[in-house]
Amino acid sequence: MANGPVPRPFLKWAGGKTQLISELIARMPKQFSRYYEPFLGGGALFFSLYRSQKIRLAFLSDLNAELIDTYLAIRDYVDDVIAILSQYPHSKEFYYDLRIRDPWKMPLPERAARMIYLNKTGYNGLYRVNRQGKFNVPFGRYKSPRYCDRENLKAVSNALQGVSIKCVPFEKAVEQADEGDWVYFDPPYAPLSQTSNFTSYHATGFSPEDQKRLRDVCLSLTAKGVHITLSNSNAKLIRELYSIPSFFISEVPANRAINSNGNRRSKITELIITAYPQEQPTQLRLFGNTARYASETT
Repeated sequence: MANGPVPRPFLKWAGGKTQLISELIARMPKQFSRYYEPFLGGGALFFSLYRSQKIRLAFLSDLNAELIDTYLAIRDYVDDVIAILSQYPHSKEFYYDLRIRDPWKMPLPERAARMIYLNKTGYNGLYRVNRQGKFNVPFGRYKSPRYCDRENLKAVSNALQGVSIKCVPFEKAVEQADEGDWVYFDPPYAPLSQTSNFTSYHATGFSPEDQKRLRDVCLSLTAKGVHITLSNSNAKLIRELYSIPSFFISEVPANRAINSNGNRRSKITELIITAYPQEQPTQLRLFGNTARYASETT
């Protein structure tokens, strides 16, 4: 890994995996070739693997077009994004003025700066859209939010060089995954109750039928020899879908990241599911190769 700052997630994301990184790393395949992450979000696992030099070639994707465009802008135009963010004031009035602007009428770097600013200054770092696909999170209560983190944004841009980043459905994202590759699925979690559904990262949501489609994709990939890791809530639906011989399920503790009542944030149990035995401790290695990414291929 090159000298200099190490990248960390630059967006706050509901259901982000920062707190589960150690559990995921402990259950990763002993060796793999290419890495796929079809529900990118904040990218906590990707950045952790990059810092540890465990990735040779990565394919990152998500169905959220604004999110993917933000990653593309940071990869390709990071200086422009930083220049725009440095001019943004932290104020409630500016927040709402920026929120109502149509991101699709903005140049890519400006659209990315808008996404980062709203994410870092909005209430609780929550990303939520209405049925029309419009961001509708209220202004947050931060005194000095760090929405223009030059050092980290440049480190993120460096980490993303040579990485494939696409806005495609999860099925499309893993079409080329083959034997020996590793796919990490972090879909919108199945809700534990009617009041805990935070799956509106996209206007169409993520339904029980989508969860079933994802399980079937996992089965198809497993049949090809692809390593599968998936995280989800400890919901009855998820246990039913994955309680078959192809999968191994483990429960892990996690903090409930988002709740409108701070006093109700507590430890909950989430699931990490793999299509290979979960051995602990796991020997972590990747073909003994510490090279950075190979050139992006399509």
